[in-house]
Amino acid sequence: MNNSHFSDTLILIKGAGDLATGVGWRLHRCGFPVVMTELSRPLAVRRAVCFAQAVFDGEHTVEGVTARLAALEDVPDVLAANEIPVLIDTETQSLHEIAPTVLVDARITKRNIDTSIDDAPLVLALGPGYTAGVDCHAVIETHRSHNLGRVIWQGEAEADTGDPGSLPGVPDDTSRVLRAGVAGRFISFSRIGDRLPAGDTIGVIQRPGGEEAPVLAPFTGVVRGLIHESTPVDAGMKIGDMDPRIAAENAFTISDKSLAIGGGVLEAILTWMRG
Repeated sequence: MNNSHFSDTLILIKGAGDLATGVGWRLHRCGFPVVMTELSRPLAVRRAVCFAQAVFDGEHTVEGVTARLAALEDVPDVLAANEIPVLIDTETQSLHEIAPTVLVDARITKRNIDTSIDDAPLVLALGPGYTAGVDCHAVIETHRSHNLGRVIWQGEAEADTGDPGSLPGVPDDTSRVLRAGVAGRFISFSRIGDRLPAGDTIGVIQRPGGEEAPVLAPFTGVVRGLIHESTPVDAGMKIGDMDPRIAAENAFTISDKSLAIGGGVLEAILTWMRG
């Protein structure tokens, strides 16, 4: 495929977390220029495979594609270097300056915060909380089910269940998602990719008064994601992810779910381009 064929189709992605990275990575690989936005303190957990990590490190490479923290005026140069610019832009104020052909809301907010169907010639949104034909032109299914990655041109995605998709080996009464029991600052004793036995201490949450609440491994497995230690956490907030499949390399590659959703976004864009 000739990359220049898509060089005029600029894509702006709201969010640079796990699923957004799968979308951005796949579109970049296909030759589309991609710009992404993020919070000043990203909430991403699977940071090894999140372009949001560029906010902390200045740049971050996922499976051969580099994202670079950039100011709005740096976007043309970063794109020219065949990289993905990541802007700290909580309210997507760069939208009108960038004037993308395609806008993808990939923040997985479960509700429409500020996206309008008039924001770009083609507006796409991931997951529940959006109605195709009202909030956006199409919705991409994100629920790990038979319809994962499907493009919905009319209607909504499946409702949010509040539960993460199950993985083989996770006990029925246990979640693979690690959540903060209290508010405070997370201090990690482990690294992404570490193999830990059930009950091992992954880290602690240090409360403002100095009291520490331990975060324990719910089952034997690999630490697939941990929130950045500089990000303040609230009680109940997602701070980590465990994988029981004991394959450390999976923590450093884009997930099947993210790639499927990226494929759905690619399909929607190409379908729209065909008219």
